[in-house]
Amino acid sequence: MIKIGMMLGDRYEILEKIGTGGMSDVYKAKDHKLNRPVAVKVLKQEFSENANFVSKFRAEAQAAAGMMHPNIVNVYDVGEEGGTQYIVMELVEGITLKKYIEKKSRLSVKEATSIAIQVSMGIEAAHNNHIIHRDIKPQNIMISKDGKVKVTDFGIAKAVSSNTITSNVMGSVHYTSPEQARGGYSDEKSDIYSLGITLFEMLTGRVPFNGETTVAIAIKHIQEPMPSPRTYVGDIPISVEQIVLKCTQKSPDRRYQNMQELIDDLKRSLMTPDIDFVKLDDPDEEAATRAISEEELSEVRDRVRVRDEYEDEYSVRVNKENVRPAPGKKQASSGKGKNQTSRSGQSRNSSSGTRNGRRPDYIDDRKQSKSSQGGRNTRISQTGDKITTVAAVIAAVVIGIIIIVIVGRKIGLFDFNRSSEPDVASAEITEATPSPDAELSENQVATPDVIGMSFAEAVATLNKEGLEVEKVEVPSDTVQKGNIVDQLPAAGVAVERGSSVTLSVSTGASQSKVHVPKLIGLDPMDATALLIENGLQAGTIEETTNPDENLTGKICYQSYTEDSAVDAGTVIDMKLSIGVGTVTYSYIGNIESPSVEDGDYTSGTEATVILTTKSGVELKRENTSSFPVSMNISGIADSDSGVVSIIYKVSIPGTTTTDENGNIIDIPATTEERTITRTVDFIKE
Repeated sequence: MIKIGMMLGDRYEILEKIGTGGMSDVYKAKDHKLNRPVAVKVLKQEFSENANFVSKFRAEAQAAAGMMHPNIVNVYDVGEEGGTQYIVMELVEGITLKKYIEKKSRLSVKEATSIAIQVSMGIEAAHNNHIIHRDIKPQNIMISKDGKVKVTDFGIAKAVSSNTITSNVMGSVHYTSPEQARGGYSDEKSDIYSLGITLFEMLTGRVPFNGETTVAIAIKHIQEPMPSPRTYVGDIPISVEQIVLKCTQKSPDRRYQNMQELIDDLKRSLMTPDIDFVKLDDPDEEAATRAISEEELSEVRDRVRVRDEYEDEYSVRVNKENVRPAPGKKQASSGKGKNQTSRSGQSRNSSSGTRNGRRPDYIDDRKQSKSSQGGRNTRISQTGDKITTVAAVIAAVVIGIIIIVIVGRKIGLFDFNRSSEPDVASAEITEATPSPDAELSENQVATPDVIGMSFAEAVATLNKEGLEVEKVEVPSDTVQKGNIVDQLPAAGVAVERGSSVTLSVSTGASQSKVHVPKLIGLDPMDATALLIENGLQAGTIEETTNPDENLTGKICYQSYTEDSAVDAGTVIDMKLSIGVGTVTYSYIGNIESPSVEDGDYTSGTEATVILTTKSGVELKRENTSSFPVSMNISGIADSDSGVVSIIYKVSIPGTTTTDENGNIIDIPATTEERTITRTVDFIKE
């Protein structure tokens, strides 16, 4: 039970509850070791009691902890306290994208596209680390107060989809891909589908498929054509519409094949939104939308029903009439051996135990290999009864063999040299979070404590113990630049010699200012993307000429100079060179009387008005005794401003005066010529 004021791991002080979800509660906490605020996500009881889920969750969370990216809510630590599982994450002050959409009803095309680019960059970083999110939705995307967009809940989503899919997770059915709705194999392209649905919602303020039940919505993802966002918002540009439709193709092979392809098209759409450049493959018989079969409909219904039952069994539900006791914890089988989990945290093998004889194997989507899933997809796509029968028989035989082997091992019928082939769930728990007090094997070493050391000193210390080093840089207000802020695994944890320790190296105090990148010489699409990546906004892009022919088609001006320190989110205006050609200007204006500056000027007195460029080229000369004087001149070359000169005469009345000898002297009336000047701006034509 988490209480305000308690300490987790002798390090994290719980300050306040800031959120809750289907699987976890989120608290704001203070990391006393590094003197910084953090978010602590605590798994709910029904998940903490599932040993298989916990092992996968911890492995995935640890993999995410080694991944640092500005568009990901970074994971700092993973721990357990009195049976309560928790992860420590970057604290993001802001709101979810879901609430942001609700607040604004719908987003502008430019804002939605910019957010999609940042989300895509975060997902791409995860994919490059072999981590699939599997639950991309606006609720799992944060927008910070300074405008940064961050994806969260990486490890949790994958652990759930591979182990304990509950009706809470089915709450994400509005964003699930057809292959996920069928319970089939999901990969990077499933995240792309979910991001396409999220982009649809940003643009229109609604999801494309809705229904009274999760089954009804899941079937629509499988069966119904994807509506165009322009059906609801008519002014959405064609390129953005096509991007959404390509992301959400029923067949994964017809979507973007990786995040980089999607990012490239999103960036291009910012610059040329009304050009139809997105390439969509023609639908074929297999990929085309079709009616769902009775067999598939029954399977989807069964899957959702079992998920609901599974959630019921692992949730503690208390009311006045009925108290349902929580199930006992599963026993993880013992065994020692090499870790069966890859560095990215993805299990290479999966245990195939059942839940009281009722939990079907398709609850765990990683229990089926890509090849078996390929056969299953073919069975669904085609109508051949023979293929269906053969696939069903093969699947039944394989499942039967697996059950026999597992039961046999449980009762001791099969040994298979258990010491060298451990149970996967047990191996993941043991290897992912080895106890500091555990007895070390011959090839293990306790991780040295290097926090506070310089990076060079830390590397030398770890190398001496036979450990490799991976470096990530993080800001820190308390740790000197270049010194170690944190380490993973933590000090004292038993690890294999030759394994890697991830060191978080301080870059110094975090700053609210960001530095403007160099934009001159870039094409507009790259310049816009670079601004977004640096937490800035692209403003207007004005066309102009430039004497440097090498800058034709490139940015030749930016409103803030390179490396200027500005607030995050500052708008940067740019100019695009269209060539070396001559720029012309015009002047349209009324020239007022000289009396504005000179009170001696008498109305009606003739004056000469001359307009010249700032370089002295005379454009117009006019004699007049009536003001204001209207001027309309076009085709002014190579000058964006000029000078108006007004020459006029002023009458000086006669006077008398006395000289030094006392003689009276008459001074006759005279006329004096005067000139006033004014600067005026020209307008570019």
